[in-house]
Amino acid sequence: MYVDSHAHIEMGDFDQDREQVIQRALDAGVDLIVDIGDGDVSRDSHSAAFKVAEQYSFIFTTVGVHPHEARLLDERLYSRLDEMAEHPKVIAVGEIGLDYHYDHSPREVQREAFRKQLGLAWERELPVVIHTREAEADTIEIIREQWSGSARPGIIHCFTGSRWLADEAVRLGFYISFSGVLTFKKAGDLRETASALPLDRILIETDCPFLAPEPYRGKRNEPAYVVETARRLAELRGVTPEEIGRITSENFMRAFALEGKVDEKTLATLR
Repeated sequence: MYVDSHAHIEMGDFDQDREQVIQRALDAGVDLIVDIGDGDVSRDSHSAAFKVAEQYSFIFTTVGVHPHEARLLDERLYSRLDEMAEHPKVIAVGEIGLDYHYDHSPREVQREAFRKQLGLAWERELPVVIHTREAEADTIEIIREQWSGSARPGIIHCFTGSRWLADEAVRLGFYISFSGVLTFKKAGDLRETASALPLDRILIETDCPFLAPEPYRGKRNEPAYVVETARRLAELRGVTPEEIGRITSENFMRAFALEGKVDEKTLATLR
């Protein structure tokens, strides 16, 4: 019924109870999880994400270098990403993009890494999962330059940006993914954006272990809590949480082209 389109359950936060966390997600109606294989490249987080994805038929993963670590993307790492993109559980390149809030990597280095990884996704015919923070104009400019005409869509993950960014991204064929931030008391502008976007362009996610939604704010986030974001979105759109689950699941399957990659039992639930 629900898809957590962006999680980090390979991280150490879940080492003590990962199996229980995954079971709680299933019990809550979360039928599919994308464990984003970025995290900390220096500690080989992709291998950890692959291990989780290989263990569970309903968990998929991605490959990519987060903008925080863009400075690490040399030819050796790029070649490794290219090889890992062949893995059958890899369904996107991400999360990639720009983060001008922390500037852990120089901005020009971030932009170059973003362009290079968009090129990888283009060559592999994979969707892209984009992180953007305080870098809206550059993000849209680079997407226009590097992604226009691609056969695959993209996702702006954990969306907290302006209405302008959302509208421009949708015009470029992207999906907008909302996290638990949508439930925060001071997120009024974000809720206005979520209320206005086309329903066929919306996804939901946790970005766990970060950004737990109300009523769990301040605690470790986990995939089961994506239902809280669905509930808030349902209130905004005047439908049931189950309808939001159905719509966002269909959007996810379309965005990630998962027909033939998901086992029939899971596929029947998501249809």
